[in-house]
Amino acid sequence: MIELIAVIQILLLSVFGLFAGYLVLLSILALMEKKSKEKPTSVDEQHRFAIVVPAYNEESGIARTVRDLIDIEYPKDLFDVIVIADNCTDQTARIARYEGAIAWRRFQPDKRGKGYALRWCFDRLLSDEQYAEYDSIVVVDADTRVNKNLLQVFNKYRAMGADVIQGYFSIAPKPDSWTSETTRIGFTLYNYVRPMGRKRLGCTAGLRGNGMCFSAAILKAVSWDAFSNTEDLEYAMSLLQHDVKVVFAPDVIGYNQIPETADKAESQRERWEIGRFPVLKRFAGKLLKSGLRKRSFHHFDAFLDLVTPPLVTMLLFVLLMGGLSVVSWWAGVTDTLLFAGLWLVLFGMGIAHAVIGLIAAGADKAMYKSLLYVPRYAFWKLYLYVKVFLRGRSSEWVRTTRE
Repeated sequence: MIELIAVIQILLLSVFGLFAGYLVLLSILALMEKKSKEKPTSVDEQHRFAIVVPAYNEESGIARTVRDLIDIEYPKDLFDVIVIADNCTDQTARIARYEGAIAWRRFQPDKRGKGYALRWCFDRLLSDEQYAEYDSIVVVDADTRVNKNLLQVFNKYRAMGADVIQGYFSIAPKPDSWTSETTRIGFTLYNYVRPMGRKRLGCTAGLRGNGMCFSAAILKAVSWDAFSNTEDLEYAMSLLQHDVKVVFAPDVIGYNQIPETADKAESQRERWEIGRFPVLKRFAGKLLKSGLRKRSFHHFDAFLDLVTPPLVTMLLFVLLMGGLSVVSWWAGVTDTLLFAGLWLVLFGMGIAHAVIGLIAAGADKAMYKSLLYVPRYAFWKLYLYVKVFLRGRSSEWVRTTRE
């Protein structure tokens, strides 16, 4: 029995050691990529953009988002803002039109959610001749603020030949909200550090749902068939199966709005984290097989990025295993003290990933102070996992409550 436990410990240490080592490597590479000077690019070509905003009952905030988008510094005759009022029962469409956007209403109650709304909109844009002038389509969430350089930067990457681009979208600082601030740390590590490190490796950056840009040609070649609760992750996997790489644009910056209290954040967190499992189940094996068959580091990198747990979840597991090893040692199993030390090393690697990553991202002082909230956040996530396990996971998309 002791030998079996030792074998299990070694296997788990190997797997989680790979995860931790991968995250530390990406942090270091992100720091190196940030310090490297990108050659200035003069762009004469100007693309025509459709900025698509999926919205469900967003009457309280859609005006601000539309105004932000219309004020973008780019020739006004080269882009339009299109709001998809998806199964809305409020004044979202009317307000969007008043602020200068094109508003399309969609009513299909049996197919609710962002993935279905995007497919409906893309089909309309790509099939109707009157919209053929749009050669690039940008997706921005309805609760988002964007920098004025949004289309300038996307145009630069499009002119350089990129068909799919992901901008850096984070969360505006809210020092008094522990859920918002810890999520901001997570956004920084997941939405900036990982893609930045993978950019250094020449790998696909993946999609993050907000601030995505697609060429019309790529949406025709690889149809949007992503309808899960993590539709962005699902479509990114489909793109990789067609050897299409997502390019990361760190100089495109936007800010999401997220709930400031834990009770309102539960549905959003469940959708982000629990919603990954169906995509993981569908694509993890395919990526690993294609990586081995094609000897493709890009596919193996995507596999590793997909299966690597969220940092806080991983650290909770590492601490649990380390604690069990110490308890076993107290119980007289002498060899387990070595395992406790190794689990402690992995915990340190996770902390190193976070600290180096925040340095690479140029984090502000408030974000470093917010690291003190992480233990509280970890226990909240553990509570959420238990709650979902006892209740069962909902497959239906649930709108996040706005403040």
